[in-house]
Amino acid sequence: MEGTLAAAPDTTAAFDTVDRVRDALHAIVGADTKVGGNSAVNHDVQDASAADNRLIIPIILVAVFLILAVLLRALVAPLVLLTTVVLSFGAAIGISGFVFKNVFGFAGADSSFPLFAFVFLVALGIDYNIFLMTRVREEALKFGTRRGALIGIGATGGVITSAGLVLAGTFAALGSLPIVFMAELGFAVAVGVLLDTIIVRSVLVTALKLDLGRHMWWPSQLAQKGDEEKPSAEVLIEEPVRV
Repeated sequence: MEGTLAAAPDTTAAFDTVDRVRDALHAIVGADTKVGGNSAVNHDVQDASAADNRLIIPIILVAVFLILAVLLRALVAPLVLLTTVVLSFGAAIGISGFVFKNVFGFAGADSSFPLFAFVFLVALGIDYNIFLMTRVREEALKFGTRRGALIGIGATGGVITSAGLVLAGTFAALGSLPIVFMAELGFAVAVGVLLDTIIVRSVLVTALKLDLGRHMWWPSQLAQKGDEEKPSAEVLIEEPVRV
C-alpha cells in the first residue's frame, strides 16, 4: 500500500507519522509489515546517526582524557582542555548553522555532519593544546606555574597560530566544492580551528591556567610546588645611587 504524507517528507511531523504507522502495523498479531519510503529511510538514518553520536563522542572524550592524563601527569588539566575544546566545537557549530541558513541558504545538514565535525575539531584542538601545555609544564618545572605559563604561550603562540591559519585555509577551500556536505564540513572545521588557535588556546586556556595556578597540575607533585617561582639566570641591574 502507498500513502502520501500530509506533511513535508523531511519534517518532524512526517517522522512522527512514520512512527505512528509502524506502531499501528506492528500491533497487528501475525502481520509481517514494513514501513518504507524516503521519509522512513531518512528517519532511520537520523536515528542511527544520533545513536552513533551518543556512543562515539563519549568514547572519543574518554580516550583523549586518558591520553592527556598520562602525558601531563594530571587530572585537572585534561578536564580543562577537554572542556575548552567542546566549547570551541559548540561555538563553531552555532556560527556555522547561522551562516548555512542565512548566508549560504542551505536547507539543512547531513545527519552525520555533527559527528564528522566533532572528530576533526577535537583532534585538531587537542593537538594544539598538547603543544602548548607540554611546553608550559616543562617551563613550570623550571620557573614556577605563572611564569611557566607565560613563557609557554610566548614560545608556542606564533607556531601554533601559523599552523592554525594554514589548516583553516586548507579546510575553507572545501567550501568551493559543489557538494553541500563537504562545503559545510570544510567551513565548520575552518571556523573551529580559527576559534581554537586565536581565542581558545591563546586567551581562554592561558587565562584558566593562570587562574587555577598550581591546581591545574593536580594530583602531580607540581601541584604542591607549582606556585614557587624558581630563580632564573636573569641578573637584576640596579640604578646607581647618587650621593
